[in-house]
Amino acid sequence: MSITYNQENHIFTLNTKHSTYQMKVDNFGILLHLYYGVKISGSADYLLTCYDRGFSGNLYDMGNTRIYSMDVQPQEYPVLGVGDYRNSALVIRNADGSECCDLRYVNHEIKKGKYSLSGLPAVYAKEEEAETLRIVLEDSISSVQVQLFFGVLESEDIITRSAKILNLGADTITVEKAASACLDYISGDYDLITFYGRHAMERNFQRAEILHGSTVIGSRRGTSSHQYNPAVIITDKNTTEDFGNCYGMLFVYSGSFMCEAEKDQFGQTRVLMGLQSDLFHYPLSENEALTVPETVLSFSSSGFGELSRQYHHCIREHICRGNYAHKFRPVLVNSWETAYFDFDGDAICGLAEDAVELGIDMVVMDDGWFGKRNDDNSGLGDWQVNEQKLGCTLGELIQRVNKNGVKFGIWIEPEMVSEDSDLYRKHPDWAMHILGRKPIRGRNQLVLDFSRQEVRDAVFESICNVLNQGNIEYVKWDMNRSLSDIYSMEYAQGRVTYEYMLGVYDFLEKLTQKYPNILIEGCSGGGGRFDAGMLYYTPQIWCSDNTDALDRLQIQYGTSFFYPACTMASHVSAVPNHQTGRTISLQTRGVVAMAGMFGYELDTRKLNEEEKEEVKEQIRQYKKHQELIQNGNYYRLSNPFCDTYAAWSFVSKNREQVLLNAVILENHGNMPVSYVKLKGLIEDAVYEDIQTGKCYYGSALMHAGIPLPIELVEYPAYQIELRKK
Repeated sequence: MSITYNQENHIFTLNTKHSTYQMKVDNFGILLHLYYGVKISGSADYLLTCYDRGFSGNLYDMGNTRIYSMDVQPQEYPVLGVGDYRNSALVIRNADGSECCDLRYVNHEIKKGKYSLSGLPAVYAKEEEAETLRIVLEDSISSVQVQLFFGVLESEDIITRSAKILNLGADTITVEKAASACLDYISGDYDLITFYGRHAMERNFQRAEILHGSTVIGSRRGTSSHQYNPAVIITDKNTTEDFGNCYGMLFVYSGSFMCEAEKDQFGQTRVLMGLQSDLFHYPLSENEALTVPETVLSFSSSGFGELSRQYHHCIREHICRGNYAHKFRPVLVNSWETAYFDFDGDAICGLAEDAVELGIDMVVMDDGWFGKRNDDNSGLGDWQVNEQKLGCTLGELIQRVNKNGVKFGIWIEPEMVSEDSDLYRKHPDWAMHILGRKPIRGRNQLVLDFSRQEVRDAVFESICNVLNQGNIEYVKWDMNRSLSDIYSMEYAQGRVTYEYMLGVYDFLEKLTQKYPNILIEGCSGGGGRFDAGMLYYTPQIWCSDNTDALDRLQIQYGTSFFYPACTMASHVSAVPNHQTGRTISLQTRGVVAMAGMFGYELDTRKLNEEEKEEVKEQIRQYKKHQELIQNGNYYRLSNPFCDTYAAWSFVSKNREQVLLNAVILENHGNMPVSYVKLKGLIEDAVYEDIQTGKCYYGSALMHAGIPLPIELVEYPAYQIELRKK
């Protein structure tokens, strides 16, 4: 069994293939954290120490003894108001206004299979693949109960955590703060790796020492955001890509979140992951409950690369769902950077004709096909096809595209409404706004209150009316602004951001159930909602609105620490690039885009014959390697933030096939040669370069490397296919 309970010592042990997570119920019923790291034997409760700590309060249960303080003890679910002055996982405001919750152990349950969370995305697994531990804690005075859930996927080196907070008392309480996971480290100096950014430059790698005090990242935007991703790594100071201990925390949620890392007065470190506490005040009446979204934990003693591959496998096999979770994704061309709002049915059909010639599988009609939508100032919410603009019905257009042997996809933005729309004129109260105040506009649009069932149902019906008009095989779900004006006529105001996100998940669940054969791609101004919560419904997400190949190298590098290539939609776009003005060769743009789910974001009519032949070859190469890119093991071979080249590889699970990718980032006079050291190969196997016929031993490729050519061009790129002989 992966979960065991020692009744004599009251110790829970959670074992995965390579790690151990251990906790203990002490003599007072406090659930203490003992250990998380490399797999160990026996009990680690000897690590707990008790001393008289000045100005750290003592449990009343101790009588006059001063050696036990919650301010020092490592805990599984620390709460405010019991003498622990560090960051709390839970803050409860009681009916009398006091903020206190003294949680003590009640009981536990161990069972086969992985728990699920009602209304929320979560890791899933077959019954034989996982075990669940549920520990019940309770405050005997207020009758607040917390159920802690631990899911263990032993062979995957994955442990999941969630919390359900119940009010079993007669008086209403308010949850002011709630996390799903806490990691308490009793010793050691750690760094925290976070992924910051902005629109069009998401998920930049940042590593900083966890110092005394608190480091806080998160989002108040109602989305996981461009600015910070809900995923962090806690790492030893000497940990690298291939060596050392590191711990991951991945929040399976797409709304506002908060992560806190704190080193306390005694050099202990605490890291919390959970819901954002700002604009969050969640009232619970008698027998009501709040479920905190799940955090996925994983540990690696072999550096960041191994940690990433553990998360990649978990997301591919246990988060992404539906027909496209493991199915090859179509190579598509999107109309957005081709024409923006200026298109008609003939233009879309022209793209389809070009697609046939080039070998592209699908044409996607982006923004501008509905209502009076000829710019981004009007029409959102009016999900009726503009047949006058298209020159035909949607069904007729789809048939014309399909006759060419090309699939058809469409863009939607269901959560938004324009003030200049029939929907807003009919239902202005459906837009999120604070009574008596003018709303904050974002991209000249407002947010529909998806916490309200009637709003979701009306939008769902109108979207389904569109999807029912023809053979639509792909939907791009966009969300182009942050939430503000947080107010709802349906819920107490401190519940709105959470209920809004549950409403989005409810809509997506219904959509995926009704249209199981449609591939849905998530998007929020590009990568503003790139998280595991969305991946539960949309197996790929538009990585960034920035399609510049050089910037994408950094964006995709940061994204790869938690998210596999099969989740990153990545396209070749036109040059000069529409976001940076930079001109990069078609070859390099193709190599960079093949680090994800491949497609094109350009006007195919403007390609000359030489470029068309190059596009055809790119698509042939991508489809040749699609299995490797989508399901192979991913290795980062350089750091594009500081190295002179960017390199990465895909290696088959049997380690017999390799696709090495590299882009030279700097070019100088009398340039030194760059040697790329591969990873994940069989040491004593011989690998053949399919293009040149040269042969190399795996050990040589990994320890000595392979030289990259020196060319007098800017940003040259290379793809080298190797196969075990």
